Amino acid sequence: MNRSSVSNHTHPGSPIPRNYTNVLVICLVLLGLCVVASLVLGSRPVRFHELIDGLFHPNADSYGADVVRKRISRTVFGLCCGAALGVSGALMQAVTRNPIADPSILGVNTGASLFVVCGIAFLNISTANQYIWLALAGALITAVFVFGIGSMGRGGATPLKLVLAGAATSAALSSLVSAIMIPRSYVMDQFRFWQVGSVGSANWSAIATFAPFLIVGILIAIITAPALNALALGDDAATGLGVRTGILRLAAALAGVLLCGAATALAGPIGFVGLLSTHVVRLMLGPDLRFVIPLSAVSGAIILMVSDVTGRLIGSPGELEVGVVTAFIGAPILILLAMRAKVRSL
Repeated sequence: MNRSSVSNHTHPGSPIPRNYTNVLVICLVLLGLCVVASLVLGSRPVRFHELIDGLFHPNADSYGADVVRKRISRTVFGLCCGAALGVSGALMQAVTRNPIADPSILGVNTGASLFVVCGIAFLNISTANQYIWLALAGALITAVFVFGIGSMGRGGATPLKLVLAGAATSAALSSLVSAIMIPRSYVMDQFRFWQVGSVGSANWSAIATFAPFLIVGILIAIITAPALNALALGDDAATGLGVRTGILRLAAALAGVLLCGAATALAGPIGFVGLLSTHVVRLMLGPDLRFVIPLSAVSGAIILMVSDVTGRLIGSPGELEVGVVTAFIGAPILILLAMRAKVRSL
């Protein structure tokens, strides 16, 4: 690849995709519709005047207005988690140069789950602040382990080796989770609601705990995006452009783990959001991460909100947890992507 093609791909002044404005407007409109749907749809549908009362009239004491107020925190939390998982997926795909990398596929979610269940079983933890630090530690250790295993042998960390290492690690850690839970019924009762992945228990305290991790992770992602474009061209080309590939990978990977671990700690292991959102954006805009990362946040939020509302409607009068819905949607799409891409590197 010649120098000019590298510059065109990574230069900060390179042109904005022609359809960027249209895609952005469509995504924002869809996001707005998802927010409205999340507030009005569920086991108890809300009428328009109840929605207005719940949003703008704090003294309104109707049942519908109370339902809207309770759904506001759930909606905000779902938006935050979807954005975090979308950006995390984009970062992990960029760092590993693997088009089907995702926190759930690489075992990062399972690592977070193991540490959380250990905390419940052996440390008696029960609050969001306690969950979040254990989940981050588990996600980070698992990510390092999977990348280390996938880097062994000839060829280094190829996409196929990383996926296989992630699948094997996830299976092993899932067995450990079961081994810890089965003899301890109280751990199983507390953990099983968290394990399926849900935004239904969201509250403003959890959102406040999550917000700093979300902000820091997305800021790092946006700052590193131009250099990650260079990394997609190969380590030699990136080094020739003055990119410190080791530091870049570490910073981007830490941001991805931070976003994924924090979301997993509070919402449970929700899979496939990062995979789906990033592929949708890349399909529409191309590979430039300066545009892929911000729109992955928006599309991730849309996917999670659509899944949450779908789960409420399908499971009415109860609800089907969002992690189950994303798995139903994501698993066949993952198979399709693997068949079409044949696990090519980015």
